[in-house]
Amino acid sequence: MVSLWGLTDRGLVRRDNQDACAYELREGAYAWAVVCDGMGGAAAGDLASAMAVSRFRNHMVCLEEPEEYQEEGALLVQATEAANRAVYLKAGTNRAYAGMGTTLVGALLRENTLWVVNVGDSRAYHITRGVIQRITRDHSVVEDLVRKGDITPEEARHHPQKNLITRALGTARQVQVDLFQRQVEEGDAVLLCSDGLVNVVTDEEIRKEILAGGTPEEICRRLLARTLEEGAPDNVTIVLLQL
Repeated sequence: MVSLWGLTDRGLVRRDNQDACAYELREGAYAWAVVCDGMGGAAAGDLASAMAVSRFRNHMVCLEEPEEYQEEGALLVQATEAANRAVYLKAGTNRAYAGMGTTLVGALLRENTLWVVNVGDSRAYHITRGVIQRITRDHSVVEDLVRKGDITPEEARHHPQKNLITRALGTARQVQVDLFQRQVEEGDAVLLCSDGLVNVVTDEEIRKEILAGGTPEEICRRLLARTLEEGAPDNVTIVLLQL
């Protein structure tokens, strides 16, 4: 049986929470989730992430209407592109919103197939047979440095440019969306999160908390507690799906 739960928290340092998330589980049909991490000043970041989540959710309504059927991967990409347009157009309506944007990572599960989209450095992980695998690739300066071999993944977690992303929703009329597809099975877990989690909690720590068992709510709360124990310098958003 599939279960799904998520949370978002301001953390211990930031004055506002610019993260947003949404998720839905239809037993025997599908499950979807989305996490966004806004940027561009307090009001603008809040608005960008909230708008992106809302527009993404609106596209997921197509899942309820067989006559509106779309291939799942294409639906996720279109939902992300629609979120991008909404944020981009809103940014042009007020000086206070200029330059605002947001990351987005979204997932859709139908039966044993998982589709994931991402823009920016919010992440999706697949935990299967005791192993944690990152599905997404960060669109960030430090990820590019890691891929070139200039720094290690551990150095990236503490790099002074770790918050500089190279791709985001809302900063241009069109956006390039990464799409992933993989098979999942009973006993697997899928985790979506903002960088507020992974900048202070390692992949191995995430794996251990998930394998320690419990409901998605219990696991998400334990991961948040770990983040708070480490000072939670950023907003934290976590959504966990268990099969």
